[in-house]
Amino acid sequence: MMDSLEIIDLYENIAVITDQMLNAARGRDWELLTKLETDCTSKVQRIRDSETNSLLTPELKERKIRVIKKILADDKEIRDITEPWMLELSNLMKNSSTTRKLSSTYGAGSTA
Repeated sequence: MMDSLEIIDLYENIAVITDQMLNAARGRDWELLTKLETDCTSKVQRIRDSETNSLLTPELKERKIRVIKKILADDKEIRDITEPWMLELSNLMKNSSTTRKLSSTYGAGSTA
């Protein structure tokens, strides 16, 4: 079981990762974004497994709130960047699938 300071440190580590994720999304580095997301997910799970309802000092509570707000702001901006890209990718995949179906149905390279 982690103590309160260790939990706060883990939140701060997640904030660093979400900042890196945001930079990867801005740079359209989807591979790095995916790797960082996996790392972030494992740290979030550690918090879920370890965090207790222990009382935080006002200073630690404020620190935790500040870090969570930053994580959420980064997450929103990441989604703002990735959701249009995911839609674009989905449309490309649909178009590719439609092209394959048409080709299969009407024969590739057939002449009229």
